[in-house]
Amino acid sequence: MKADITLDTKGLLCPMPVLKTQKKIKEMSSGQILEVLTDDQGAKEDFPAWCEQTGNEFLGIEEEGETIKVFIKKA
Repeated sequence: MKADITLDTKGLLCPMPVLKTQKKIKEMSSGQILEVLTDDQGAKEDFPAWCEQTGNEFLGIEEEGETIKVFIKKA
């Protein structure tokens, strides 16, 4: 998936990846896609729930080794 912006949160544990994502998404324009890189396994549950709460669109997850790529479209 092609993202407009990539945010690297590898090495950070919950809730930091979500908090950094929340800050970054505020800087983005509606319709842009954010790719979040994380190695926190909790992200697989945290990000879909966060998107549901905030109205942003959860586009999916890709895993490459230890790295989890989360794709979110700003509402």
